[in-house]
Parts: sequence; C-alpha cells; structure tokens
Amino acid sequence: MILGSGFATFALSVAMIAAFVLGVFGIRLIATGQDRKRGALMLGVAVVLVINVLIWAWPMPTQ
Repeated sequence: MILGSGFATFALSVAMIAAFVLGVFGIRLIATGQDRKRGALMLGVAVVLVINVLIWAWPMPTQ
C-alpha cells in the first residue's frame, strides 16, 4: 500500500479517529457501569483498528 496517496492517508486517519472515539466511549460505558459488555466490545474494536493501522502503515523492507 502506498501511503502517499490521498485516499489511503484519509482512510487510516478515519480509522484512528474511530478507534479514539470507540476507546473513549468504551471506557465511559465501563466506568459508569451502564453496559460493561458493550464497552468491552468497543475497546476490543478500537484495539483491532489500531493494530490494522499499524500493519498498513509499517514501512516495507527494501531488498
């Protein structure tokens, strides 16, 4: 994946914003005790999104 392209950079940025929002509201749901299961699932999705962004953004080794 070429990260210099506009759409790729935009998609990774949106994924990181979504991960941040999911993390904040997942912690909020767990802390208030409203819906702990849904909050834990939101945190899990946030972690998966961050790992996916790291995989796509990691520089490829050159030979």
